[in-house]
Amino acid sequence: MRTFLIGGARSGKSSLAARWAAERSPKVCCVVTATVSDEEMATRIDAHRRERPQHWRVREEPLRLDAAVQEEGRTGDLLLVDCLTLWTANCLWPPTPAPTPADFQPDLPGWHAQRDAFLEILRATEAEIIIVSNEVGTSLVPENAAARLFRDEQGRLNQLVAAACDQAFLVTAGLALRLK
Repeated sequence: MRTFLIGGARSGKSSLAARWAAERSPKVCCVVTATVSDEEMATRIDAHRRERPQHWRVREEPLRLDAAVQEEGRTGDLLLVDCLTLWTANCLWPPTPAPTPADFQPDLPGWHAQRDAFLEILRATEAEIIIVSNEVGTSLVPENAAARLFRDEQGRLNQLVAAACDQAFLVTAGLALRLK
């Protein structure tokens, strides 16, 4: 069963995904895509760590989501992928220890290769998987080209993932509305 949870920032989708994962299986592998880029992000990551049950396995995977799902899908654990939004940003603008101006140019070919590889593995996996992503299409048109590119690529990914999943839910105020 492939389940997709999509919603706005702070909509409750990660908490709901964690609750559903715990209800569905005693064995969970949480595949996380966030990287510590600053103090505020470190605080957010720590908060997510505290919310997860201690016995869950965690795999940090900021770029190769296809490999993570393929490898962890063989374990028999339920997979919780949180979240596609950070993964998209990581692939478009890969994290570097000392960024230069060239690092701020999006890597569209690399992103498309990663996206397509992930979608192929997602369609093929027999593992139960819950995937979390942000809805990025319900706001204003961003004022700069990089933000518009990100919104467009994330929106396309969300559509493709929703099509590949058995279930899709829109989460708002911690409540899930079944879309599919």
